[in-house]
Amino acid sequence: MSFNMNDDQEVITNLVELERFLLSVEMGTLGLEGVAGVGMATNNSDGRHFVAVFDEQQKLLLARWISVEVFETGKDLVRYGTRLKH
Repeated sequence: MSFNMNDDQEVITNLVELERFLLSVEMGTLGLEGVAGVGMATNNSDGRHFVAVFDEQQKLLLARWISVEVFETGKDLVRYGTRLKH
């Protein structure tokens, strides 16, 4: 994984930041190879939420912490993709 989940400075705190992250994944600007999906989840040990990028074997390629608000309001954006098309 190319991201340290302990880095609290990387928290996505609003939908604009989430959309920017998803567009970066969709457009390939993050340099990830074999992206097959994106999802939201909750860390079992501390209850914090994150958005994650997976490959076809469901291996975690990249993750970013997200705020509770983004977790609650950004589900459709993650599920259906960004409004902007490249």
